[in-house]
Amino acid sequence: MNFMASKQPENSLLGPESDSQRTLYPYVTGTSVVALKYKDGILMAADMGGSYGSTLRYKSVERMKPIGKHSLLGASGEISDFQEILRYLDELILYDNMWDDGNSLGPKEVHNYLTRVMYNRRNKFNPLWNSLVLGGVKNGQKYLGTVSMIGVNFEDNHVATGFGNHLARPILRQEWHENLSFENGVRLLEKCMRVLLYRDRSAVNKLQIAKITEDGVTISQPYSLKTYWEFSAFENPAQGAIGSW
Repeated sequence: MNFMASKQPENSLLGPESDSQRTLYPYVTGTSVVALKYKDGILMAADMGGSYGSTLRYKSVERMKPIGKHSLLGASGEISDFQEILRYLDELILYDNMWDDGNSLGPKEVHNYLTRVMYNRRNKFNPLWNSLVLGGVKNGQKYLGTVSMIGVNFEDNHVATGFGNHLARPILRQEWHENLSFENGVRLLEKCMRVLLYRDRSAVNKLQIAKITEDGVTISQPYSLKTYWEFSAFENPAQGAIGSW
């Protein structure tokens, strides 16, 4: 008896599309990124923790990268998806450089590209599980914007992702001003990162601060913040809480 293999229709669930791999849920993630404009450019801060679920598994993950000549990118969320985004951007910058016409992509163009990528992947029900911060300086114009994993985007004088949206932005709204010096900008970012370290379980006391100006990108060596854990609320957090154990 001859058995002939039946041909699967092209739209079958067992067709080639069934072999595609997708990030169904983030595995190794980074937490908040905080960025602001200062007098000469953009400052950005992120810690170096990589959490495997709720376990702080990795402590030397760099989440800020220069993009082309004029841009700096920071990311929270899934680390492997961030690496995929960097691959997209490498191809974009290489294609731009191949024209050799004296022009180069600025931060606004890169940010617009990222909004299209994130929204496109969301529409395919295969999102990149990241929130991105893109800052840069070109022709004396400072630019700072953010985009979420579903393509929601905006630009502002200061932005943050993750818990930073809830804990760092109020500090920035109160203390940021347009003529912020580099030193004061760093102190303000350190204040935000210290609050996040106290309140975000995924934060680690090992961070980097990056700046981008007309002269290019500089990313600091990793360092730790001085902390104080003797607050009474830290020693007995349940004191005075009604119905606590």
